[in-house]
Amino acid sequence: MNNFMYDFLNKISFTRVSGSSEELKCATMIKEEIEKAGGIASIVPFEVTCTSFKDVSLTSSNGTKYEVTGYKCSEETTVDGITAPFYYMESTSEISKMYAKDKIVLVDGYLRKPAYEALLKAGAKAFITYGGDVYDENADIDIRELREPLYREGKLPGVHMRTIDAMNLVKENPKEVTIKLLKEEGVCDSRNVISEIKGTTYPDEVICFTAHFDSVLFSKGAYDNGAGSVIILELYKYFLENKPSRTLRFIWCGSEERGLLGSKAYVYNLSDEELNKIVLNVNVDVAGTVLGKNSCAVIANSDLVSMVKYLSKEVAFVIDVKQDIYSSDCMPFADKGIPAINFMRFGAPNAAHIHDKYDTMHFISSESLNNTYSFVKEFALRLQNYKVFPVDRVIPEDLVKKVNEYLFKNKQENK
Repeated sequence: MNNFMYDFLNKISFTRVSGSSEELKCATMIKEEIEKAGGIASIVPFEVTCTSFKDVSLTSSNGTKYEVTGYKCSEETTVDGITAPFYYMESTSEISKMYAKDKIVLVDGYLRKPAYEALLKAGAKAFITYGGDVYDENADIDIRELREPLYREGKLPGVHMRTIDAMNLVKENPKEVTIKLLKEEGVCDSRNVISEIKGTTYPDEVICFTAHFDSVLFSKGAYDNGAGSVIILELYKYFLENKPSRTLRFIWCGSEERGLLGSKAYVYNLSDEELNKIVLNVNVDVAGTVLGKNSCAVIANSDLVSMVKYLSKEVAFVIDVKQDIYSSDCMPFADKGIPAINFMRFGAPNAAHIHDKYDTMHFISSESLNNTYSFVKEFALRLQNYKVFPVDRVIPEDLVKKVNEYLFKNKQENK
């Protein structure tokens, strides 16, 4: 069994947050492995927002101080902070919005667009979110970001706290709370790593392989998505020795965890001529779990779904295949009309962790990594060698609608 993937995954299993020196370190390690194998790679920087927090706090009118972190890209408060009545908004119903006016509002879980729009529409003063297990009193408090599709409608100050503290805040039910959020924001570099193997017969038909190599704060990101990164690295090394008929371009994307920023930076800066040469995106995101199941999401005509199903029967590989979008670096490609396919291995319930400090090598195995790699390789071997490329450059209208909704594209943008 090939143990390179497991060993290299172990080496890059450290926190690799967007724009950090650790992200650059990982990009450099990937580039060095490519060059060690005899290939040529480029580390391509792109700008992302970087935030430095100066003062973040939440205090109840009863004098209770709660530990919080600030939201990147949210509105600053004054030096003295914002004081307003406290309200726990359990839903986005009209009744809930009525109570949110002029309040500092606690929102359940992750801040989704409908909830944020409800806050803006209601005239809320600021928002609070929470995360983690209610039993974990010492949980790391994530630093979250108010992403562009939300703040384009308007900015509010926002902070994030532990679930246990959110529960205690609601129990306390103070008349007012004071939020202070002071920060400095600028830009820094994140990176993509790009390498290409020119096709011997059809060089102008390009298949793009992608996997993101960044992680979230506190996470070592073994499962999400160091695993996908080492799988396409091994695939790259295979085709470097076994030259493909079509051009294969490999992109290790940075800043996926902040809203697919790396893949957006790559795809949205290509010319129409360059875009037209890309016939398919193959994305690998989460893999390697000992307990779990293999899955595939196809953003293309149903013929590609059938192809994967037939291949799974040919090689006796157990995998669930569906025609649907997937929240990963495939989406900018699909947004430009490029068919995409995603390979994943989802961990079984309570047998894998994602987006937290427990995403480590603990539940990853070399055998599981090799199983996913072997199937993706079989798929790639057939695709790159067809005399006529079998995947139509068409995305069904129902999937186009889902892509647009995912990317928060309005009707004007879709024209």
